[in-house]
Amino acid sequence: MRLLFTMDTKDYDPEGIPFVRPSVRAIILKDGKAAMVHSLKYDYYKFPGGGMERGESQIASLIRETREEAGLTVIPESIREYGYVHRVQKGKNEAVFIQDNYYYLCQTENTVLEQRLDAYEAEALFTLEYADPRSVIAVNRTHDHAGTDQIMLEREALVLERLMQEGLL
Repeated sequence: MRLLFTMDTKDYDPEGIPFVRPSVRAIILKDGKAAMVHSLKYDYYKFPGGGMERGESQIASLIRETREEAGLTVIPESIREYGYVHRVQKGKNEAVFIQDNYYYLCQTENTVLEQRLDAYEAEALFTLEYADPRSVIAVNRTHDHAGTDQIMLEREALVLERLMQEGLL
């Protein structure tokens, strides 16, 4: 899979023990909008997806996370690699946090099911929205997100900009 870009804050101890947490993200496009998970409590947007579980493939994780966070059922035959973002920074509890975020273009069934949110996701009021990419970028870059990791929000904005530059949005 191609590297889209690297985000390295250089705010960590390079001799520190790294914590590696790969993740997957679903890019679902419809009528010039992107399916995004909107945190109503903290007012930010992210692509549906999350961390991979031990022993889980990227595709299995993508399907599971999209179903849990967005209530959307991915059509497996539609999944196509888009690219990944390599992220390195000081973690909240780790000396070095490393995350490769794998983005996949995919389609979903039309029916939206009930979300299966983790406690922190429910507390953040995660809601599925098909959103205009320019609005998402503006919100993620300018609103107060009550301490939410700004690097994550900028990552999503940069991926949306890339999708627009490549004519996919």
